[in-house]
Amino acid sequence: MTPEARTVLDSIRDLAPSISKRSAEIDAARRLPLDLLAQLTAAGCFRMFVPKSHGGLDVDFPTSMEIIEAIATANGSAGWVVMIGSETPMLLALLSRKHFDRLYANTPDVIIAGAFAPRGQAEALDGGYRVNGRWSFASGCQHSQLLFGNCVVMENGSPRPGLIPGSPETRAMMFAPSKAQIIDTWSVNGLRGTGSHDIAVENLVVPADDTFDIFLGQSSIETPSMAEPLLYAALHIGAVAIGIAQRALTEVVALANTNKRRLYASASLAESPLFQYRVGHADASLRAARNLLRNQADAVWNSAVAGNPISIDGRAPVMAANTWAVATCAAVVDTCYKAGGGTSPYDGSPLQRCMRDIQTLTQHAAVAESWLTTAGATILGRPGGFAV
Repeated sequence: MTPEARTVLDSIRDLAPSISKRSAEIDAARRLPLDLLAQLTAAGCFRMFVPKSHGGLDVDFPTSMEIIEAIATANGSAGWVVMIGSETPMLLALLSRKHFDRLYANTPDVIIAGAFAPRGQAEALDGGYRVNGRWSFASGCQHSQLLFGNCVVMENGSPRPGLIPGSPETRAMMFAPSKAQIIDTWSVNGLRGTGSHDIAVENLVVPADDTFDIFLGQSSIETPSMAEPLLYAALHIGAVAIGIAQRALTEVVALANTNKRRLYASASLAESPLFQYRVGHADASLRAARNLLRNQADAVWNSAVAGNPISIDGRAPVMAANTWAVATCAAVVDTCYKAGGGTSPYDGSPLQRCMRDIQTLTQHAAVAESWLTTAGATILGRPGGFAV
């Protein structure tokens, strides 16, 4: 771990108690308070992966997993927002090097928000595209300096064929927030503080230089931090899940140590063999999930450092491990929530927040059960479909 990475991690651990205390405020606002965002920015969260040549910290990926987990342990929404924002340079590096340099000329703390699903259409023009679209789940869009939406590229009224046979060409369109509409849609159960509203544009002309290919693009920055953006993004989601599960386990242990006794129970929670078993099982499961994710993060990072791109077949087990780890975290949170008894369902209960947050996180496409199917098909020598 570099000194810069250690400084960020230490700063986050110092901030964690104050982040945790503001959880109800974060949920009510449905976004991160701007002063908290400023504290996270000052801690280096959004310059983690920015190259040192551009004023960043160039934190190694395994350490970023620890940083994001620590924030998510304090508050799941804060962990999610930092996760999304910290990955900004990985996306902007898919632009030309000249454009990347220009975007980072004044500050390393650039944040972009948007959506990977190609829910827009981009009609090809000379030198650019005419864009129409509406995209959901644009986490952090209210505080971002840039927005993007992935689009199907249209030519003469029809989708333009992509490099993958049978699939259309897709391209992400980048634009200023002032050119878009942020539609207030984020009234949800979990991860309430992420501000993941819809964004939309209508007949917006986007220069070709402000577009990039999310899935097939090549980074203009040749550093390990930019080598595997999609795998990094997926594993970061796993890190948020680990943090949420750790918070749930910590909370139920603290609850038991208040000598809480379930109604009709002959012993307190802490004295109950069944409760002890459940806590022991949850702890072992969480440690297994964390260790697996860290092993995968180390393997992906070491490949990037060595300059060895991970093959499609090599990606499948990483995505499967991530999916399993997130499902395990959900099971840990469920165990803790149930063990908490009658106090768990209340809005003021951290266990309720953990349950809401983890269940929302499990709906993300990057941790869908189909990744386990893809991995199984790969093991059996039968292509199971696209793997990021």
